[in-house]
Amino acid sequence: MAKARSANSSNRYEPRRRARRRALQALYQWQLNDDSAAAIIAQFLEEQNFDGVDQEYFETLVNEVVARRDELDEAVTPYLKRVEASLDQMERVVLRLGANELLHHPETPYRVVIDEAIELTHRFGAEQAHTFVNGVLDRLAEEVRRVERDADRAQD
Repeated sequence: MAKARSANSSNRYEPRRRARRRALQALYQWQLNDDSAAAIIAQFLEEQNFDGVDQEYFETLVNEVVARRDELDEAVTPYLKRVEASLDQMERVVLRLGANELLHHPETPYRVVIDEAIELTHRFGAEQAHTFVNGVLDRLAEEVRRVERDADRAQD
C-alpha cells in the first residue's frame, strides 16, 4: 500500500520544475514575439494546463526575466565562448532563466538551478546545448554564489 501511495504522490519539487518548464516555454514565445510579460502570462494561463504547476513561481519567473533581460544578458556575457548573436533562441532563454534564479533566488540552491537548466536544455534544446549551458551557468554561479559553492566544496 505504501508503494502505491508514494507512486501516486508527487515529488515536492515537481510544481517548481513544472513552473520552470512553463516559464521556459512562455519566455521562448516572448523572445520570438516580444509581447509583454502580462500578455504572455495571460495567454499561458488560458491555454495551458496548470495542474500541479506552481503558478505563482511561473508568473514570478516570467515577470522577472522580462523585466531584467539586459541585466541577465550582461551577467552571462563574460562566460560565453561564442558570439552572443550565435546563441540559439532556446539556449538564450535557458541562460536567462538560470541566471535569474542564480542572481535573484538564493533560496534555490545553485546546484538545483544548474541541474534544472540542464534538464530543460536536454528536453528542449539542441543536442549538445546542455554542455554549453552547464558551463556558462557554472561559471556564473562561481561568481555570484561563491559562499554557497565554497560550503559545498568543504562538505565534499
